[in-house]
Amino acid sequence: MLLHIIARGKIGRSPEAELVDRYAKRVAWGLKVTELPDRGGTIPPPAATPVRTVALDERGRQLTSTEFAGILGRWRDDGVREARFLIGAADGHDADVRDKADLLLAFGAATWPHMLARAMLAEQLWRATSIIAGHPYHREG
Repeated sequence: MLLHIIARGKIGRSPEAELVDRYAKRVAWGLKVTELPDRGGTIPPPAATPVRTVALDERGRQLTSTEFAGILGRWRDDGVREARFLIGAADGHDADVRDKADLLLAFGAATWPHMLARAMLAEQLWRATSIIAGHPYHREG
C-alpha cells in the first residue's frame, strides 16, 4: 500500500525536512510526499484505488501508535492501494476536506506547526509499519 503525504507549504531545507527524510527512508512500504502551495493548488488524483484519506486535524481522533498501525494494517489487508495523509496550512482544512476524509487524526490536543506535523507523521508511519512487520522499534508501555 502506498503511503502518500500531501502537505501544504514548502518544507525547504530545514531540520523538519531532515526528520521527514530520515523516517521516509526507513519505511519499507511505498512512500510519496507531495507539496502543495499554502493556498490553491490541486490535490493530485489517487495513484491507485481503492484509496483512503486521512486528514490531520486538531479535532481528529487521538490514536495510540498500535491503534494507528492496526488501521493501516486492516486497510492494506482489505486491498486498499493508497492511504493519503493530508496536512493543511496554518489554518487547517476546510469543512469539505474534513467531511470527505475516512479518518480525522490528531497528534494530541495541542496545535502543532504544520512543518513539524509532517515530521511527526513520517515518524508515525515508520513506527506503524515497523509494528506491522514485528520490528522491535516500538516499545509499548
